[in-house]
Amino acid sequence: MIVASYFRNMFRNALSRSRSTGVTLAAVAVVQFAVSLDLSVMNVGLPQIGGGLGFAAGASLTWVIHAYALAFGGLLMLGGRTADLLGRRRTLLIGVAVFAVASFLGGLAAEPWHLIAARALQGVGAAAAAPAALSILTTTFPGGPERARAFGVWAGVNAAGGALGVLVGGVLTEYAGWRWVMFVNVPMAVIAVALVARIAPDRPRRRGRPDVLGALLVTAGAALLVLGIVRTEGVGWASAQTVVVLGLAVALLAAFVAVERRTSHDPLVRVELFRGRALTGANLYNLLLGAAMASSFYLLSLHLQRVQDHSPAVTGVMFLPFALGVILGSAVSVRLRRRWSARIVLVIGAVLSTLGFVWFTGIDAQGSFVGDILGPSLLTSIGFGLALAPVVSTATEGVAARDAGAASGLLNSSRQIGAALGLATVGTAAQARIGTIPTEASVAAGYAFGFGLCAVLLGGCLMIALVLLPRHRPEPDRSTDPARDTVPLATVKENP
Repeated sequence: MIVASYFRNMFRNALSRSRSTGVTLAAVAVVQFAVSLDLSVMNVGLPQIGGGLGFAAGASLTWVIHAYALAFGGLLMLGGRTADLLGRRRTLLIGVAVFAVASFLGGLAAEPWHLIAARALQGVGAAAAAPAALSILTTTFPGGPERARAFGVWAGVNAAGGALGVLVGGVLTEYAGWRWVMFVNVPMAVIAVALVARIAPDRPRRRGRPDVLGALLVTAGAALLVLGIVRTEGVGWASAQTVVVLGLAVALLAAFVAVERRTSHDPLVRVELFRGRALTGANLYNLLLGAAMASSFYLLSLHLQRVQDHSPAVTGVMFLPFALGVILGSAVSVRLRRRWSARIVLVIGAVLSTLGFVWFTGIDAQGSFVGDILGPSLLTSIGFGLALAPVVSTATEGVAARDAGAASGLLNSSRQIGAALGLATVGTAAQARIGTIPTEASVAAGYAFGFGLCAVLLGGCLMIALVLLPRHRPEPDRSTDPARDTVPLATVKENP
């Protein structure tokens, strides 16, 4: 109750400046919650989905998650740049509509490929909606304590969507059927459209054409990279198939970089943006953070069901402390940012999450929820919550309004591609440690090994924060400064 009360007060404070910015923040929050929810909502229901649609044994079922994460992450930069070119509100409405239609079609799936295709289409819609929403937030709250509070709300709903997705997925899977895991997105999309419709349309920043070739190259390269890693479970790292697929993935990603440097069209992301240590460091931090978060949701949900033999609904309930820890960390990060720089808060968040994952490596087949899961869940999730808002604020601070969509898309993209790559790498390594003849002890040992890899990822976040991120002091209150170079672009239509 204390956490809920504090977070509610923070949300109200963020809305206090005006009714227009309040509705803008509410619209962004609903959109971000929906797209974050879908990153984890399928985890608990995977066994039921596999049985219901007849998925082949092995890693193919994980493509229900990979399809969404890869389409989402690979197309986010295109979505961000499209928002700059076509208008943020228009792009947001289109993205939410596509997301809703794909969710409905996924609930009607009759074959495995139907669901995978619907999940990929969901990712396309989310890739348009998420960066448009975040760029609206960035331009509506350009600086000062209001920006910190607004990004605290954004980070809270972003993380809560991911953590509560396991609870929602578990309850729906057990009591309504796994198809409702897809259908539940439709009413959320309706609410989002109603809120976004009240935001006045912004004018496109400039004319141009989206860089479709660049988007195709980065999406195909990331997809092949994940495919190559996942297939190592069956064919090994040294096989010709693995070498060819991974080599082609590297070639496509290298071609993407070349295209972005030389394109005569509007690039997905201007290379000049990476000259700033803040944006580069924050995106690298975000990449590893996304990898660890997605992997932890996956490993923990499987451990609770396969090793501790809990039902989907009970597994979802056991994720509540994780969700509450993320919300608490997000709320605390807002207060810490009043005294300390984002870099210090990101260091603290990385340290706490690393320690939490090290604690997780002690899980075994005879363990219990209270003894093995509760403590590390709280420690890890609070660290996540502390890091989420500062990393977003750091990556978008000082970015010109014309590049707000691209920077937002890049940040979201690093998180989602990190999630796909992290899940592929950590999941494959955990499965290899389990072996071909799984027992409860070997399964628990495999998941413990996976948590150890997550600790390594967060250790990388710590090094990035210490080495790359600038040592800024807490940002001053520029909310009343008429000389600021970024002005709110998203306002609400006032009633006549």
